[in-house]
Amino acid sequence: TGIAEFDRALGGGLVPGGVVLIGGDPGIGKSPLLLQALALLSAASKVLYVSGEESGEQVALRARRLSLDTRQLQLMAEINLERILATLQAEQPQVAVIDSIQTLWSDQLSSAPGSVAQVRECSAQLTRLAKQAGITIILVGHVTKDGALAGPRVLEHIVYTVLYFEGDTHSSFRLVRAFKNRFGAVNELGVFAMTETGLKGVSNPSALFLSQHGQDVAGSCVMVTQEGTRPLLVEIQALVDTSHGNPRRLTVGLDPQRLAMLLAVLHRHAGIVCFDQDVFVNAVGGVKITEPAADLAV
Repeated sequence: TGIAEFDRALGGGLVPGGVVLIGGDPGIGKSPLLLQALALLSAASKVLYVSGEESGEQVALRARRLSLDTRQLQLMAEINLERILATLQAEQPQVAVIDSIQTLWSDQLSSAPGSVAQVRECSAQLTRLAKQAGITIILVGHVTKDGALAGPRVLEHIVYTVLYFEGDTHSSFRLVRAFKNRFGAVNELGVFAMTETGLKGVSNPSALFLSQHGQDVAGSCVMVTQEGTRPLLVEIQALVDTSHGNPRRLTVGLDPQRLAMLLAVLHRHAGIVCFDQDVFVNAVGGVKITEPAADLAV
């Protein structure tokens, strides 16, 4: 795609006829990233951006704000599935973005856009066309308040690659993680910084996940975690404080159930008593750590 960190998350790049699903919280940067990728791809390939959430003028304003060269980029503001399929067959682009799958509706069904039936039918039809015509289709998906992709689970089964945006919306850094990939490693992580001209790849992400201390600080430990094919240095911070009432166990970026288990192990085997203490554990930089190696750092 021309964006190195995006290619890393995709497992090297886009595959002809492949269907990629990208999910993430509202306003985290899904549309700007895809607009940037299509603008770069449009120099050598035929691309189509289908916007169901914004008008053509709004997408043009964003492209201008990000200083993108979009002269070769074809844009279509449409939510009717049949019209989109007809355009894809007529134009035969190499890459198409559907932003977003929840806004599409097919006139074969009576239910409203975003319903389970509409999302399932629209994604199945688009996937079928992608395979037949060899068009790479990127679908943007909304997420629920729990952070899972909205709509039927079948959506994740029929696509080739599922990417999620992670990270705190209040910080300027964005993490794109692959959760499913038929053509590459899962758990691969792309790291971006949000700037005035869009998302820029961060080549040394370890710098984001370490806080800068002049000397050793209590309650801080640096660990190495393997995210996909790349090792990252991440700082784990912990604070233990006397509890007044029910002791609390709060984690940011780590599994709270695992922390409870580790505290039980510390009590039973190391004699460290925490049942009357509040325990807070944080992974710096908003990264989510699933690797069991984090147990040692905690």
